[in-house]
Amino acid sequence: MIDLDVAAVLLDMDGTLIDSTATVDVVWGDFARQAGFDVDDVLAHVHGVPARATLRHYLGEDADIEPWYRRIEEWENERFDADVEIPGAVGAVHDLPAGRWAVVTSAVRDAALRRMGRLGFPEIDVLIAAEDVEHGKPDPEPYRRGADALGFDVEDCVVLEDSDAGVRAGLAAGATVIVVGSLATPATEGLLRVKDLTEVRFGATATGVRIAIG
Repeated sequence: MIDLDVAAVLLDMDGTLIDSTATVDVVWGDFARQAGFDVDDVLAHVHGVPARATLRHYLGEDADIEPWYRRIEEWENERFDADVEIPGAVGAVHDLPAGRWAVVTSAVRDAALRRMGRLGFPEIDVLIAAEDVEHGKPDPEPYRRGADALGFDVEDCVVLEDSDAGVRAGLAAGATVIVVGSLATPATEGLLRVKDLTEVRFGATATGVRIAIG
C-alpha cells in the first residue's frame, strides 16, 4: 500500500473514469469514412487528443475545421449509450472532498457533463474541457488550468491518466502522475500505476487529499 498526501486531484475522463472506447471509435470512425481518411489510422491517433487538434492534424492547419468540429460535438452528445464506468471510478470520485478535484478532459464540455451525469458521477464543480484551452494534451496547459481553477499549485496535485498524451501533459505541468491501465510508453516509465480505480482510495485530510494505492 502506498499513501500520498496532495492538495488536489486532477482526473482525466476518457479511459480513466469512463470506458468510452466504443463511443470514440464510432464517432471518429464516421469522421474518417466521411472525410476520406483511413479509419485505423484515425482511431490510433485520436484517443486522448482534443478534437480540434485531431481535425487540424488530418485537415491541415489552414483548413476551416469548425463545421467538422460542430458535427463531432453533435455526435459526441448523441452517441454515448455504450459508455461504462472504469471499474471503481464512480465510487472513488464520490469519496473525493469538495473543492479538491477537477476533471481535465479532451472531450467537449456538454458531452463530458452529460456522459458523467448519466453514469452516476457527482456534480462536477471544476471541468477543464476541450474548448477551455488553446493547447490540448500533451501540452501542459489543461492540467495547469485545472490546478489554477481549484486554487492550488499544479506541483502539489496528482494527475490520473491513461493516455500517452495525457501522461506527458501531466508531467510537463509538474504534477505527480498515476497511470491508470496498461499504457506502457517511455513517458510512463517509473510512474505509479493502477489497473483501474478499484485500486485507489481517496480521503480528506486537513490540508487536502490522501490517496491510498494498492
